[in-house]
Amino acid sequence: MTFHIEELSEPIEDLPANWPVLGGKDLAHGGITVYRRERVRMEDGTEADREYTLHPGAVGALVYDEERDVVLSLCQYRHPVRRLLWELPAGLLDAEGETPLEAVKRELYEEAHLAAKRWNVLADYYNTAGSSNEAMRVFLARGIAPADGEQFERQGEEKSLRPAWLDRTMLTDAVLAGKVGSGAMVVGTLALATALSLPDGLDGLRPGNAPWSARPF
Repeated sequence: MTFHIEELSEPIEDLPANWPVLGGKDLAHGGITVYRRERVRMEDGTEADREYTLHPGAVGALVYDEERDVVLSLCQYRHPVRRLLWELPAGLLDAEGETPLEAVKRELYEEAHLAAKRWNVLADYYNTAGSSNEAMRVFLARGIAPADGEQFERQGEEKSLRPAWLDRTMLTDAVLAGKVGSGAMVVGTLALATALSLPDGLDGLRPGNAPWSARPF
């Protein structure tokens, strides 16, 4: 059998779709997520079970000091992969009524006691679309200054966070070499490098409050 591969010329965009759900049940509940099984009818009329994790979504901030060409990162232990990972300041969209932009500002304050004057969207993506509905938005934060008020008191595993300013070029090289593997860090670093290479540069990025179809607010 020969498969026909289209050559598209129209704008590229993920499209909404929804296979009919014939039934489902929650298999397990965790502190953050729900593991669910659903019976769906596919396009050819056959049925199949799909098991996936329901996740509230998350936001991250790529904090960029343009004058020094450095990126803020937090080194954090991640037990599932048994690694200390260089990551972006980030957190869950789990506060009722909080927009993604409000959430990322809060996370930057809590994890690094910093505030930013300029916010743009670098990238939106699904972490593991085959097994979870988790969506991630990576923001670009510029015009960095110490946050007002008292420093947030870290609890639990966050006490061991190690903040550091990383040279952007060295960070990009580390991502391409497979030495830095946190999803938001990889996506944000490469998106920043791409944006800097375009004619409009960082001015061509979406504003911080740009619509987000995966997590409409």
